[in-house]
Amino acid sequence: MSQTAADQTPWPSAGRAWSIAIILMLANTLAFVDRQALALLVQPIKQDLHISDTAISLLYGLSFTLFYVAVGLPIARIADRSNRRNIVAGAIFVWSVATSLCGLARSFTTLFMARVGVGAGEGGLTPAAYSLLSDTFPKERLPIAMGVYQMGLYLGSAAALVIGGLISTVIPPSSTVILPVLGAMKGWQLVFFLLGIPGIALAALTLTIREPLRRGVAPTQASVPLSQFFAHVGAHRKAYIGIMLGFALMILVGNGTAVWIPAFFERRFGWTTAEVGKLYGPVVFFCGMSGALAGGLFASWLRKRGAAHANLQASLAGFVILIPITIAFPLMPTPALALTLIGLMNFFAGFNFGGGLAALQEMTPNRMRALMSAAYMLTINLIGAALGPTAIALVTDYWFHNPNDLHLAISLVCAVASPLSVVMLWIGLKDCRAMGDRAAVSPVASPVAG
Repeated sequence: MSQTAADQTPWPSAGRAWSIAIILMLANTLAFVDRQALALLVQPIKQDLHISDTAISLLYGLSFTLFYVAVGLPIARIADRSNRRNIVAGAIFVWSVATSLCGLARSFTTLFMARVGVGAGEGGLTPAAYSLLSDTFPKERLPIAMGVYQMGLYLGSAAALVIGGLISTVIPPSSTVILPVLGAMKGWQLVFFLLGIPGIALAALTLTIREPLRRGVAPTQASVPLSQFFAHVGAHRKAYIGIMLGFALMILVGNGTAVWIPAFFERRFGWTTAEVGKLYGPVVFFCGMSGALAGGLFASWLRKRGAAHANLQASLAGFVILIPITIAFPLMPTPALALTLIGLMNFFAGFNFGGGLAALQEMTPNRMRALMSAAYMLTINLIGAALGPTAIALVTDYWFHNPNDLHLAISLVCAVASPLSVVMLWIGLKDCRAMGDRAAVSPVASPVAG
């Protein structure tokens, strides 16, 4: 089949397309379950392992990021020329096993190594998933599909909070339980062990996905040379750098706050782990999920009205709204006010992802998409996932020298990173406007797409 004939082939049916999107969303859900579970259990882990806030931030950020970024780029190269479904299934299996191994950890070192394994598994998901979605949905529906995929972030975070809170109600995180074969386990270890099990079943379900046809590329073409990839990125470097750094800085805020919000409620307002799961979890679920879907719908609506860069315009609007919210919520005098602003923060954070990620895919030729996604994930994980939690912890430990001033550290970090994210994304959007509409918004048309 020639390239032209491939592009003229009908898109997958709505039922098949949305089944793929939902399975990938479930995978993204499980990926974020273990991340937020660690945040929920900060206090009991600190007490049991006798570690500082900075050490906790390394468990959440650095350990996870090390192998996430190490495997992301080579896996992306494979995804650009081989079966992406198998990569997703294998990734789910690896990180699920590693999540359960977190429950068997007995020291900071063993927990750190288990978290490295989680990152190694999850590093294979996103590049392959983005590429799959881009070949499953036409450009006018891609932002909505991306929004659905990103709903997994909030569904997973909320599930970890709610399920972890429920388990903590029955088995307090600091209590000890005796299990057959496994022996004595702390309550927080049991949470990790149980959360890793569903991923094995999802990995099998993922194998039911049928690999979609690659569009905008001849079937005999292998992945493009790295020199061609760097040439394409270099020609539009302001757009790519602006988008990636803009999202990296906002994810620095998102990851940093996500890690420390449970501890913030416990330290500032005296909530228990169970109360955090019960009250904070539903807020993440409803506000984050609705925001992710609304962002994709809004970007699609802008496109239908003729906006050439609707994806980035929707994201930029969300970024601007987040500036005062992220700075103000830690300073609220009551938990109700803080939780209200956190709900708005989750909504507008979710509002950004569907459109922004779709823009990155649309401006990149097909055989470069998984690699570009991996480069994007490398950037946002090194800056956002690794630095976000640690920046807040360092300010708490070494600036204020008081764990009870965590709320001030959160507000200070957000006051720096949130405005910078807007500046960088604006630079990226400005350069996109300088690019031709054909290269900026078409998922198949590009000077190097053939």
